[in-house]
Amino acid sequence: MKKTLILVADMAHARLFSAETRTSSLDEIEAITHPEARLHEQELTSDLPGRQYDRAGASRHSVGNKGVIKKQEAIEFARQISQHLEKSHHNRGYRELIVVAAPSFLGLLRTHMNHTITKLISWELPKNLVKQDVKSIRQHLPHILPRLTAI
Repeated sequence: MKKTLILVADMAHARLFSAETRTSSLDEIEAITHPEARLHEQELTSDLPGRQYDRAGASRHSVGNKGVIKKQEAIEFARQISQHLEKSHHNRGYRELIVVAAPSFLGLLRTHMNHTITKLISWELPKNLVKQDVKSIRQHLPHILPRLTAI
């Protein structure tokens, strides 16, 4: 049984690693992608934003909530990852979770994780390391991985 699960994520990718002991290297067990997060906002919607004239009337610009759709995609991915963590906890029985995520995405993950999963978090790192190799990711973690005291 794996004791520690390490999530490394940003708005488009998530990688799950496991560690057998507090000083062991990481084993990548799964990668999850959210391709919609990489699309341009125009590609995610069927309608183009409205246009309006400036006060002077000489130029036009688009009207709309820029970034709202991209934010919704990030929220959806955070939900998806949170649900996946719940299933992994149920199936694999990990006892500890370490979360490494881009700062803005870390907040979304916290918002969408249920109480059972948040209790398992022993350490967080607000950095975007998802595209780093395994050795680099491990170097950003404490030499001795934290351990939950009450399990």
